Amino acid sequence: MRSLRLSCLLLTCLTQIAAADEFLTFYLGGQSNMDGYGYVSELPEQLNTQQDVMIFHGNGVFANQPGGGVGVWAKLRPGHGTGFSSDGATNNYSNRFGAELSFATAISKQFPGKKVAIIKYAVGGTGLHLKTGYGNWSPDFREGAGKNQYDFALNAINNAYAVSDIDGDGTDDTLTPAGIIWMQGEADAHTSEASANAYLANLSRLMGLLRAALRKDDVPVVLGKITDSQMGEEDIMPFIKRVQLAQQMFVEQDVCAAYMTQSDNYGYHPKDAWHYNSAGYVSMGNDFAVVYEALLKTCQ
Repeated sequence: MRSLRLSCLLLTCLTQIAAADEFLTFYLGGQSNMDGYGYVSELPEQLNTQQDVMIFHGNGVFANQPGGGVGVWAKLRPGHGTGFSSDGATNNYSNRFGAELSFATAISKQFPGKKVAIIKYAVGGTGLHLKTGYGNWSPDFREGAGKNQYDFALNAINNAYAVSDIDGDGTDDTLTPAGIIWMQGEADAHTSEASANAYLANLSRLMGLLRAALRKDDVPVVLGKITDSQMGEEDIMPFIKRVQLAQQMFVEQDVCAAYMTQSDNYGYHPKDAWHYNSAGYVSMGNDFAVVYEALLKTCQ
């Protein structure tokens, strides 16, 4: 009888292990054009619904503020754009969206039968260089409590991975790092010649650290090309060409990185020189997915 009970326990354990789900997990990060300024009211019908994709959207805050990177796993739905917040137990959705909706849809089609998860942490106006924009991602930041966007992104990643059953189906899940999708650089192109000149070194360092946080040194990275609306009389990004060159140089020297340049074709919101219009964010998610798919053919 004891032997039978042990056999049943072993069978139960093996069944539970076999039932565990693997989620291809993507980190979406950067500044405001990754955060997302599209209007939910302008979403195409096929994206204005809940998806069978899980997302952990880390609460975005500026340096040394509380709650950075806290969040909760939930099914992806509209409202993960600017104005979104989370207290670690409840998500408060906004009327905006970013690239996550169309990206998730496109990636799911690329991997039929696979489950997909997204970890998102992005804060508008943030740069890579110290004293850049409204805050920075530099690991060297030491002001106040010394907590900045890099620290909060790590919080989001660690908090996301700390949950064993992200979809609440009663079995443990496996999060497999599949990609880093990065849209950022406007703040560095705006602030100073020094921030733009340091962009390649800062980007290389940060991508290495994010790969380490995901525990996969060769996780594919797709960078979104920053663009200038050229709206108004002010030159809002006088050093953009330097940052664009740095982005291009990064992908040329990294076999597991690619450059998404279709952003050249996105339109901007009227009277907003910094942010794409709703159609632009829909295109952005699709374009990131297309570039990612091509990258996998050379990054093995």
